[in-house]
Amino acid sequence: MSGQIDLLLVTPPSRAVVYQELSKDYAAIEPPVWSLLIAEHIRRLGWSVAVLDAEALGLSYDETARRIAAADARLNAFMIYGQQPSASTQCMPAAVLTAKATARLTDRPCIALGTHPSALPARTLDETTFDYVCQGEGPTTIAQLLEHLSGRRSVESVAGLWWRRDGAPVSNGWAPKIKDLDQALPTQAWDLVDMSLYRAHNWQSFGAPHRRQPYLSIQTSLGCPYACSFCCINAPFGGNGIRYWSPDAIVAQIDHVVARYGVQMIKIPDEMFVLNKRHVLGICDRLIERGYDLNIWAYARIDTIQREFLDKLRAAGFRWLGLGIESASGYVRDGVEKGRFDNAAITSVVRQVQDAGIHVSSNFIFGLPDDTMDSMQETLDFALDLNTEWANFYAAMAYPGSKLHQVATERGWLLPESPGGPGWIGYSQHAFETLPLPTEHLSAMQVLEFRDAAFQAYYSNPAYLALVDKKFGPETGAHIKQMTDITLRRRHHEDPAYYDRLLGAQAVRHPHPAA
Repeated sequence: MSGQIDLLLVTPPSRAVVYQELSKDYAAIEPPVWSLLIAEHIRRLGWSVAVLDAEALGLSYDETARRIAAADARLNAFMIYGQQPSASTQCMPAAVLTAKATARLTDRPCIALGTHPSALPARTLDETTFDYVCQGEGPTTIAQLLEHLSGRRSVESVAGLWWRRDGAPVSNGWAPKIKDLDQALPTQAWDLVDMSLYRAHNWQSFGAPHRRQPYLSIQTSLGCPYACSFCCINAPFGGNGIRYWSPDAIVAQIDHVVARYGVQMIKIPDEMFVLNKRHVLGICDRLIERGYDLNIWAYARIDTIQREFLDKLRAAGFRWLGLGIESASGYVRDGVEKGRFDNAAITSVVRQVQDAGIHVSSNFIFGLPDDTMDSMQETLDFALDLNTEWANFYAAMAYPGSKLHQVATERGWLLPESPGGPGWIGYSQHAFETLPLPTEHLSAMQVLEFRDAAFQAYYSNPAYLALVDKKFGPETGAHIKQMTDITLRRRHHEDPAYYDRLLGAQAVRHPHPAA
């Protein structure tokens, strides 16, 4: 990669810090969906574009910076996204360090895009070396910024841009949302990356580990109509709402990647795929007609799954659905605006999905604002009873861009970015310096300890191991055992006084019940 190009889209390398030892064999290596969508959009406008996925290439910060400098692009765009919407913030440290290293080698301008920069644009400018920040989706802002940098537009007219005037952050206001996704973002520029680098999550290939690659993600919608207080998905979109690509456009992309790359493993990263009947069944019907041998996973909600969806989803190649259950306590769920359904309804829907031949990846959160030790134990017991094929256990975080972050900031709660805290990496669930929220009844470390113990309890549970052996075979059981042999390092284990020091400093400024 050498010689000037117009745009270089960069995925900074954060996986090793974010996932620790799990990054080597267990975590997915995700294709940079937004980079590839924007790349295709920009080059259709006549600009030259390249993509540097330092995450997939396993580069260091300095190696990434050297490649950025060598590319000599008119504009370097740092794409700060994680494997799901809430994971953008945990990628900030890698982006900041890479941008600093880049600034030592080249004076070419850099812009930050992603959920986190959209949620905190002024703060991102204040705290980093980025020249610009995009607040919003990105394609329009990037195209107009390239026009500015080539002398064809004033900086003040670049929609969605934050920049500095006399050192102070200035906002040009939001760019209009893209109305016609099929026209503006018709496909991804897969030819700009090495598709052999990407692999699915370990669980998606249970029973067939040789199918983990090739792998890709295809976005079928943008945004979410719901307003769960712990979620930050709508930060780049300026509010709740959802827009769709057409089923024809989606399946045309799948046709291409199956024919060109032999892809079978596909992720649909939409926050809410199983929602709109016409959209879901339109995609399913087209895939059923083609008869591909696919392994697709997507997200759904307990209250959006309809029985008529399930047989079609299974026939179309959907092998996994991710379900956000969050808590077994209706009181705790109500506190974060998470649906109006009880545990009996949850169990019924999970069994319907499994009876249709689709595996379930269930998601649980410990440490939501109303959680107690008893309610967290209730959630773990419920997870063990459900015994789904995979389960994710999270500690509650007030992610920037969520209502919970706004509340936590206003009330002065201890957050990872609080003075003396670990910084943005503290928002990573698996990082050494993870720092979740305290509740009204529990400290952050009590929540984290419970989360880590729950993970071990679930994946060593005899009923779960029997399920895995029956559905996927002994090789998967051995894989699970190897995974649970990994102990995540946690800072409070190696420095027991660390959290107490944070609490002591925080109590002076903003007393909190958990302190």
